[in-house]
Amino acid sequence: MIILGVNAFHADSAACVLRDGALVAAAEEERFRRIKHWAGFPSQAIAWCLAAAGVTLADVDHVAVNQDSHANRLRKAAYVARQRPDLGLVLGRLKSRRARAGVADLLAEAFPSATLKARFHAVEHHLAHLASAFDVSPFEEAVAVSVDGFGDFASTAWGIGRGADLQVEGRIFFPHSLGIFYQALTQHLGFPHYGDEYKVMGLAPYGEPRQLAAMRQIVRLLPDGAFELDLDYFRHHRQRTDHAWSDGAPAFDDLFSEALEDLIGPRRAPDAPIEARHRDLARSVQAMYEEAFFHLISALQARSGLTDLALAGGCAANSVANGKLRRMTPFARVYVQPAAGDAGGALGAALSVWRRLGGVRASRMDHAYWGPSYGDDELAALLAARADRLAAAGCRARRIAGAAELCAETARAVADGQVVGWFQGRMEWGPRALGARSIVCDPRRADIKQILNTKIKRRESFRPFAPSVLDRAVDDWFEEEGDVPFMAQVFQVREAKRALIPAVVHVDGSGRLHTVHRTANPRFHALIEAFEALTGVPMVLNTSFNENEPIVCRPEEALDCFLRTRMDRLVLGDQVIERVGADHAAEPANAGVLAS
Repeated sequence: MIILGVNAFHADSAACVLRDGALVAAAEEERFRRIKHWAGFPSQAIAWCLAAAGVTLADVDHVAVNQDSHANRLRKAAYVARQRPDLGLVLGRLKSRRARAGVADLLAEAFPSATLKARFHAVEHHLAHLASAFDVSPFEEAVAVSVDGFGDFASTAWGIGRGADLQVEGRIFFPHSLGIFYQALTQHLGFPHYGDEYKVMGLAPYGEPRQLAAMRQIVRLLPDGAFELDLDYFRHHRQRTDHAWSDGAPAFDDLFSEALEDLIGPRRAPDAPIEARHRDLARSVQAMYEEAFFHLISALQARSGLTDLALAGGCAANSVANGKLRRMTPFARVYVQPAAGDAGGALGAALSVWRRLGGVRASRMDHAYWGPSYGDDELAALLAARADRLAAAGCRARRIAGAAELCAETARAVADGQVVGWFQGRMEWGPRALGARSIVCDPRRADIKQILNTKIKRRESFRPFAPSVLDRAVDDWFEEEGDVPFMAQVFQVREAKRALIPAVVHVDGSGRLHTVHRTANPRFHALIEAFEALTGVPMVLNTSFNENEPIVCRPEEALDCFLRTRMDRLVLGDQVIERVGADHAAEPANAGVLAS
């Protein structure tokens, strides 16, 4: 049985294919369109997933879409009758509903020669999120929670998963949303683009929670674990604020009202300097999110008595809060799948349909490598075709046949201070680079953040870089022992180790780690082991292979990124491309403390 899962007309549109309940392929549309968070119909991701599965659209038995316009419709009708929102808000929602209802027509348009025989299934947005978390988790029994902006008139849902059964037990409905709270305050802080919330997380440790009392006026905690917004400070419930969901990157008008500025001060312009009050506000926003999040999670744990938690929804990207769950709540184990946001709804919808049809529960997702890959012949052909361009750029390409030698040489380059592009195997599913489409550097260098931002990233100085660490070494280097295979949790680095790896330790002593298993990614694991053999440090700095764009998907994009930046070396499968005629490694004079 072939099931096509689709996330359409949400941000991060995506597709996946299941064969007899097993995931075969999954990818976000942004990787093909080259537009961050692309929203609309994921025709290119669908085409690639079908090809990767070796099937055509005519072979698809079921199409699952993570949106159900009939879900919670009585609540929608009651809200419109009671609140009488702006006509633009109502018309916008109706337009979006019509677009989503036309998935069959859009498939026929995208694949005009295919015979479409599949049955179509609408899956409620948050049910898809819950399934995407629990169904592929290692837990036989767990609380499942979805927290995001909105989907199908709800912002939050929770339930209990037991074996092949997953039941939704409660929801928080529009217009109350922790996702909207965080996004609105992100806008106020001068970060206007969809997905900029991670910048607030990065800025927060530089401030103090001096605005927490004001935040508690904006978000109120309820006795049952739920929360509500003081709607005087918001606009999303009265008029339409979202745009460009049909074709392109999602965009939002201001979600907050003038009353918010009266409460906490004027908004920061995107190009204005970041002042102490902005740092304090960021810290207060994160503190309020955590307060409400832990309030909800703790109440669910108390009611269920369970100690395993599966987490999804856009807010599951708040890795800082995720990393505190075991300290701040009675939960002992936490699982966050790699595409926890809306992209993962494609997977959750497909898994929900598989379960409805009587299928057995999916196997655990213990790696994220579900995207495109490219063979040695394809990579060699690309370099041959670009030989003149490489020569003009002062670069040379050569092949290293053995993986051990390749990893050893790359580890030496990293230890010498080089910035290395690492393009290997199948692309990651989800927003994180996990050793397939990564840029790798030496975590021991105190100056590497400046080097990376100068050579490639050109991003805000307050944003941290992440460590990819061998799974066996987590307990030695971090205050918590745990498996974080998808870079979805932040742990505190042990105080005695922080000076050894300054490039991946944030200002508050934390690191958003990625645990690397040999079974999940043998080559990346071997690279880190080779680096450890040279330096005594069982980790590398790992950041996404991109330059203010979606993470690279194809080798052409990796090569283009290498050539237009000042990256020192590109490892493209077994091919090594390096700049010649000069020493491109960073100077060691300001390297800080180096581990021996």
